[in-house]
Amino acid sequence: MSGRDGDARPMIGAGEELLTPREVAEIFGVTAATVAAWARVGMIVSFVRTPGGHRRYRRDDVLALRDARHTAEPNSEQGMEQDAVRLYEQGWPIRRVAAEFGCSYGKMRRILVKHAVLNGRRAVRPN
Repeated sequence: MSGRDGDARPMIGAGEELLTPREVAEIFGVTAATVAAWARVGMIVSFVRTPGGHRRYRRDDVLALRDARHTAEPNSEQGMEQDAVRLYEQGWPIRRVAAEFGCSYGKMRRILVKHAVLNGRRAVRPN
């Protein structure tokens, strides 16, 4: 892997551009800490680690994951709920989670009440 020379991007093989966690975060609209958490749980796989231990991700893999998230089957309600809970537990506000999945605040709050302990008032998880 070549280092950065001015505007040169790190490459592996023929045209495989590598991205930093910050660049991946920008693509998904999340923080770099969220990308690191995704890597720890296996949601996104780092392609290589630098000699300093930093993760790098193949641009093609990241874009494929992004596209898969946006074209998920509409019948995968349970998968959507699990993703929503995961984002909420990572610190996303309910309104942002709702916007990510294209639903109302009220609907998202009902989903999260079923599956997660909510922060703030009247935050009770059903038994």
